[in-house]
Amino acid sequence: MTLMLSIQVFVNTYIITSENVFDMKKHLIVVAGGKGLRMGGDMPKQFQLIGGKPVLMVTLERLHSIDPTMQLILVLPADHFELWKELCKEHGFAVPLLLTQGGATRFHSVQNGLAQVDDLDEALVGVHDGVRPFVSQRVVDDCFREAWIHGAAIPMIELQDSLRHIVGGNGVTEVVRRDRYRLVQTPQVFKLSVLRRAYEQRFVETFTDDASVVEAAGMQVVAVNGNRENIKLTTPFDMMVAKTLMECWTPQQEI
Repeated sequence: MTLMLSIQVFVNTYIITSENVFDMKKHLIVVAGGKGLRMGGDMPKQFQLIGGKPVLMVTLERLHSIDPTMQLILVLPADHFELWKELCKEHGFAVPLLLTQGGATRFHSVQNGLAQVDDLDEALVGVHDGVRPFVSQRVVDDCFREAWIHGAAIPMIELQDSLRHIVGGNGVTEVVRRDRYRLVQTPQVFKLSVLRRAYEQRFVETFTDDASVVEAAGMQVVAVNGNRENIKLTTPFDMMVAKTLMECWTPQQEI
């Protein structure tokens, strides 16, 4: 009898948790300030075309399709504003969003995006790379749910290749345990109070992503299983992969 009661309490708690997550207001800051030097060409990587549209538009449209109620905040360098407006007109882009100016670093760009979140009550805020158009609906939902429960959640995937550590200047390396490492993706999602507190800190070079900022403020981050298609489009090879995914992939599936 006690076991049955415990199971029922657990089930009810999980159902309540899930419902509360999707009732809570959600924001997603999409950062697109890269110059795309590794991509080559004159056009920044976020504006290069896949499937006939700029990468950034594909990312925003797919995020909006995953959850139309989620407020999107786009962070762009000020000198890209006019180009963005021209591209929106050219491609008939109509996803509702707030546009704000980027900063000198990714850290400062996220700070600027966070300033656009005017909620006084608790909410959930994610940060996503504008050149990751292939995040799945499951990953977005999982990150927001786990952030509601734990305060901070980020998607990660396992490494497939062997991993080695460089130990000297003469090409000497040593093997490390692959199972102790993960590749980190976005969206990285946090309770609003957690992210605001973290971004009150001064910038340091060791801040590589939002999770590192939150951890530096003394808070823990939990892991969510990412999806392997959720690559960051950084090189010409990535663009070749992206063009293939555009033909056969939707946010509701994972390969």
